[in-house]
Amino acid sequence: MAEDRAIADRQTQWLRGVLDLAVLATLQSAGTSYGYALIQSLTEAGILDLKGGTIYPLLARLEQEGLVASEWRAGGGGPGRKYFTITATGREVLIRSAAGWTDFSARIGSILGGQ
Repeated sequence: MAEDRAIADRQTQWLRGVLDLAVLATLQSAGTSYGYALIQSLTEAGILDLKGGTIYPLLARLEQEGLVASEWRAGGGGPGRKYFTITATGREVLIRSAAGWTDFSARIGSILGGQ
């Protein structure tokens, strides 16, 4: 249905603004994780339809910004995996940004509450 697609498109737009925070928060909870496991964790939290083509460039950007660090680990019988860990700078950004997101979403909720 066209209406369902419009809602899904809108949710995709919302996610673009906060996916980096969701990834940082997931890494903070997990300690260390790799891309596919992050996708699984975020999917379990209700963020659906995430793809590697979204997560891996995001992780590369977060690493370039110094918010996560990575290391390759040998696989147990398979290929190695790149594991990511949130850095101290990433934790600081997460704390400040989470507070900003909470404030922003409360203001939007207040506006939408009148509907």
